[in-house]
Amino acid sequence: MKERRLNYRFHNPNPAEDTADFLCKLLIEVNADKVERAIEEAAKEADIKEEIELMCCS
Repeated sequence: MKERRLNYRFHNPNPAEDTADFLCKLLIEVNADKVERAIEEAAKEADIKEEIELMCCS
């Protein structure tokens, strides 16, 4: 049996700027947890590097 290809169409009566603004806000909200975790990990790595530098230089 041949696989069906799905075809989606969206009717968007909003201006492009409003749509882009909505999508940006949506993506920011969806990825907020990932960004927060990445910032925390980067801060931990920076703290570890700083501690190592202080140990080496002292």
